[in-house]
Amino acid sequence: MRTTRSAQFWDEQYRVPRTGGVNPVLAEIVGELTPGTALDLGCGAGGDALWLAGRGWRVTAVDISANAVRRLAENARARGVHTVLTTARVDLAEDFPDGGFDLVSAQYFHTPFELPRAEVLRTAAHALLPGGRLVVVDHGSTAPWSWNQDPEVRYPTPNEVAAELALDPGRWLVERADMPRRDARGPGGQTATVTDNVLVIRRTTA
Repeated sequence: MRTTRSAQFWDEQYRVPRTGGVNPVLAEIVGELTPGTALDLGCGAGGDALWLAGRGWRVTAVDISANAVRRLAENARARGVHTVLTTARVDLAEDFPDGGFDLVSAQYFHTPFELPRAEVLRTAAHALLPGGRLVVVDHGSTAPWSWNQDPEVRYPTPNEVAAELALDPGRWLVERADMPRRDARGPGGQTATVTDNVLVIRRTTA
């Protein structure tokens, strides 16, 4: 994969190792599901992928940052889940992993660079196996530790994201579209109340 400005930006973001656990919204949604195959889009530091693998999911985790996927692979081996967690450096603006999945997770799938986001998420929905779920958790507010501090930024609502995907309602069902608030902790220990824009879509038929 060629090195782009986007890859360089995210490599710099993950130049220093980050620690962190699973996104609590993802844990709430997935916690009661039967483990299967999962795809983590833009896996970053890998907290979600490691949590899923630890619960028995077979995980494919992809990110544009070589630093991110390398450290995630190292952490997976250290935790003994490397046999069920595969990492790959993928530029989702140009490519998408092969295969079918019971879960596709897109957590805070934002970037300051050009990305056909709706197209990527639509492809993710089509990659679901029947009964599988696409879980999209977006920023609904700007945390103090976010890389994006643009005061003019506007975050699309879950219903707006669902409308952009233009999926056939006879084959995909919107199970959840809401904007909960929660107390969050940043990488430096900062705390803030944030809004998450949550969208869960289930594929009902092949």
